[in-house]
Amino acid sequence: MADIFTAAQRSVIMSRIKSKNTKPERIVRKILFSKGLRYRLHAKDLPGKPDIIFRPSKVAVFVHGCFWHQHKNCKDAFVPSTRQDYWLPKLKKNAQRDEKAIKCLNEMEWKVYIIWECFIKDDTKLNDLIEKIIYSVKDRRTI
Repeated sequence: MADIFTAAQRSVIMSRIKSKNTKPERIVRKILFSKGLRYRLHAKDLPGKPDIIFRPSKVAVFVHGCFWHQHKNCKDAFVPSTRQDYWLPKLKKNAQRDEKAIKCLNEMEWKVYIIWECFIKDDTKLNDLIEKIIYSVKDRRTI
């Protein structure tokens, strides 16, 4: 199936996709703040620029879109049927960059959590992960 937009229209649409302060990210931040946690955003000095960090506890949180970061076994992590020669390498490179950043953070003794966009829609998964983050932040502060 051909793209229904011209190249110029597609470029405008793609330029509006945000990489920071996305709706899922804002939802997670609001929950963490309501639980009494204070954090920093988009740490440029850390590999992968985690979306949320708790520096004293060395806990990093990434809020990933299922499509852009290719969440395994998720219906939202599809590959577009058009221009696969463009999309396959791009999405693969995103996933590889994520793996590398997580590996580097782990080597720096940071605890890393990934909250996938689809978890935002599933209260049980999101609450379980939030509880793990809270526990890690509070537990690692005492170390």
